[in-house]
Amino acid sequence: MIALVWRYEVLEEARAAFEATYAPTGAWARLFARAEGFRGTELFKAEDGSYLTLDIWRSKADFEAFLAAHRAEYEALDRSTEAWTSCEHRLGEYEVMD
Repeated sequence: MIALVWRYEVLEEARAAFEATYAPTGAWARLFARAEGFRGTELFKAEDGSYLTLDIWRSKADFEAFLAAHRAEYEALDRSTEAWTSCEHRLGEYEVMD
């Protein structure tokens, strides 16, 4: 399995919407759940107010197949949340260790 890890700095006025959308049952997780191989999303908040998300997939190929099938929806959701953050970084792709 792999985890895709993102870090966000979220504007104060957008925190509630961000948390609802990026939560394990939020819009991103519901979109990802349309694809085979999606295992779940986790949302973490640090003391400094930044957030991390972990999107867990069975394999990189499963994530790539999801993107191929749902790119337009992915990009539309991404655009709809852009104004909520002052900074967004993909930290990397990590192998989930058993």
